[in-house]
Amino acid sequence: MATARPACGPISTYSRVQILHLVQSRSRRTIGELCEATGLHQNTIREHLQRLVEGGYVIVETEHRTTRGRPRTLYSAATGTPEASSPVARDKVTAAARRGDLMRRALPATASDLGRQATYQLDALVEHLEESGFEPVIDDRKLTIDLTPCPHAAARPEDRPVLCRVHLGLMQGVLTQAGGPLAAGFVRDPALPEECTVQLTSTVQLRDTAA
Repeated sequence: MATARPACGPISTYSRVQILHLVQSRSRRTIGELCEATGLHQNTIREHLQRLVEGGYVIVETEHRTTRGRPRTLYSAATGTPEASSPVARDKVTAAARRGDLMRRALPATASDLGRQATYQLDALVEHLEESGFEPVIDDRKLTIDLTPCPHAAARPEDRPVLCRVHLGLMQGVLTQAGGPLAAGFVRDPALPEECTVQLTSTVQLRDTAA
């Protein structure tokens, strides 16, 4: 049986997962709101947010005020849409596509039949998942990503739903930022805690690689 690895990268702590869950569920959060929701100190929240901004998962804006008072700093999830796009995430997508093209030129057998846009989406998604501690295995025909063994297999059962939702939201943000037909659909119900398979969906009819 495969042994799950520890989570790594900017979302390696559950506190950061909690923060991401909050900004994914509602944008333009203040540090005060995040402190109240998590019970964490302001300085701790700031440190976590800084790591998430540096990772391209959270964007920052300054509140526009029409009255007296210091404008607040607001935090939202980087969803990849034009109004919520992180420059760090944009750079990551561009770099992933460039590395993917180099690999496909060196190893033509690794090329996919999914089409250029979908291929670049998967380039970015694979690099994101590897940064997060996963070892993704992609099935181009079934549009699935096998993430077994899940680094979060040892997490408390009551925490797993939030972990799954946050990671699925991050995956969707990467796919949206890259631009193309693929979307993160859902996480399949696992038979064992260490099992994790994500089902992707497509807005266009992709060529069947089995043909």
